[in-house]
Amino acid sequence: MAESRSVVIAALVANGAIAVLKFAGFLLTGSAAMLSETYHSISDTGNQIFLLIGIRYGEKEANREHPFGYGKAQFFYSFLVSVLLFGIAGWESAKHGYDAIVHPHPPGTGAVSLLGVTFPGVWVNYAVLVGAIAFESYALKKAYTAMRRQIDDHGWSGFREAFRKTSDVTTLTALTEDTIAISGAGLALFGVFLSRITGNPLYDAVAALLIGLLLMGFAVALAWENKRLLLGESLPAAEERELRELVAGWSGVETVVDFRTVYFGPEEVIVTGDVEFDPRLETTSIDERITEIEDALVATNPQVQKVYIEPEV
Repeated sequence: MAESRSVVIAALVANGAIAVLKFAGFLLTGSAAMLSETYHSISDTGNQIFLLIGIRYGEKEANREHPFGYGKAQFFYSFLVSVLLFGIAGWESAKHGYDAIVHPHPPGTGAVSLLGVTFPGVWVNYAVLVGAIAFESYALKKAYTAMRRQIDDHGWSGFREAFRKTSDVTTLTALTEDTIAISGAGLALFGVFLSRITGNPLYDAVAALLIGLLLMGFAVALAWENKRLLLGESLPAAEERELRELVAGWSGVETVVDFRTVYFGPEEVIVTGDVEFDPRLETTSIDERITEIEDALVATNPQVQKVYIEPEV
């Protein structure tokens, strides 16, 4: 949890500062791509706040109304982030880019004076976008490290499999946002540069539209991944099969009648099983075996937080 929080805080600080600088660049040059990137960074800043709220809310203790705790709050807030990423940053960026294509205007040629030195305003855009790529790269590195650790812990083949299977949606969201942020800043830099050297505003406008489409595409993918956890997804098949086989092979177990797993929070899983024991075993012996099985399941997979084994007759 602490690692997820540090990843989000790093992204929050970077995005907040970059949003201000990008807007300043837009005011100086009127660049459509810079405005799209401003929407992007403002949305990202708000999204980090929502993720922090989700982490904080998810840490609340279990109570009568929520007997398994509030872990799923992180799934909800991460889903909300994907909606905002689509609705605010993606849609507004794409709409503004399309409008700039249909109603083009010459790129800004204003100058800026700083410490007695006068230089083209577009240089501010270059500096801001290069700085944004640098800051976002730092935030991405933290998210990448956290996700890489999960991949190694679970034995996943890579980031594609991790994207489909991880329950740490906070780190997943931060990783996705930072990747999009670097891609968007790169597109904006390319579009602003081409419009500047050619005098054709179309490059800048197309860059703005592409940034919007990129944001909307990733937002849909992120929402889809959060949906699976909100609806109550089980452990990946291989991990669940390993736990089931452990129970089935336990001394005194005749048959595993039913076996289920479900996430109730990031890296937190409930395991339930209906198990048929050897009818010759006494009740005390069955209770001892159930306790042993529960301890073994928790030891086998650290995500398993609660186990309920029901003996079947």
